[in-house]
Amino acid sequence: MMRFVVCAALLSIVGAPPQSVREVAMTFDDLPVAGVLSWDVPSSGELTAKLLAAIAKHHVPVVAFVNENKLAGEKGIDQGRVALLKMWLDAGLELGNHTYSHLDLNTTPLAQFEEDVLKGEAVLRPLLKERGLAPRFFRHPFLHTGRDLETRQQFDAFLAARGYRVAPVTIDNDEYIFAQAYDRASVRGDRDVMRRVAEAYVPYMEAKLAFFARNSMDLFGREMRQILLVHANALNADEFDRLADMIERRGYRFITLDRALEDPAYRSEDTYVGPGGITWLHRWALTKRMPKPFFQGEPEVPRFVADNARP
Repeated sequence: MMRFVVCAALLSIVGAPPQSVREVAMTFDDLPVAGVLSWDVPSSGELTAKLLAAIAKHHVPVVAFVNENKLAGEKGIDQGRVALLKMWLDAGLELGNHTYSHLDLNTTPLAQFEEDVLKGEAVLRPLLKERGLAPRFFRHPFLHTGRDLETRQQFDAFLAARGYRVAPVTIDNDEYIFAQAYDRASVRGDRDVMRRVAEAYVPYMEAKLAFFARNSMDLFGREMRQILLVHANALNADEFDRLADMIERRGYRFITLDRALEDPAYRSEDTYVGPGGITWLHRWALTKRMPKPFFQGEPEVPRFVADNARP
């Protein structure tokens, strides 16, 4: 009996997953390649191939979101960059719309923002049509959904008329800061900083998973099907295998975005219209006027990572 009590206490301390299987949908933003530095097609092809290999190894049914301004070359659409998107489709993954130029709905007039959405499917829609598909999901840049309910409702109606469904996020993070630090260290040839950033990345993400699992329990009394946002960058090309190993070790099964959205949690009332790009868990909590402790304790980026992310 004493051994059982001690083991149970240890499991509680380390945050071990419950017996039931957890579920998470993986989404990638800012395709074809995300990062703060310039990129070329050959190196981006290597990055994409490495990332896709890790995704395939773990059988992850990804939806990835495209910014088509990244397809533009000196003489129009660069087919080499379009080929990077085809690599995702050839891997059996799905592409969605992330606007053309990553505009901010909170600061952009609605008509201009909608025009940017349409411009963001100029390549995407024909590319998918060749395969008998159409873009189905839209991800708001910065997770900004509008500064007032009227704008949100009008834009939601616009998306629905175009056949889109909003892709929410319930596990957000500052992975992009790690990626910036990783990129800048790579350009400097600073392998030690790259190693330290990579070593800090997965533990940080594990702490984020634990935090949002707690939020789900506090809000719904159960662990909902989560949706995790990351980016198609060099850091994930190198570290996604370790990231996926950690997620699986915590008891998660990778699921489609469609399956995640079948969770009744995503039908929760959401009247949030503030300036922050916050998760849907936090939007639902604000709508329900949850107390302040709900929002406290979210893991922060280590100082050395933030310092190395700066130009």
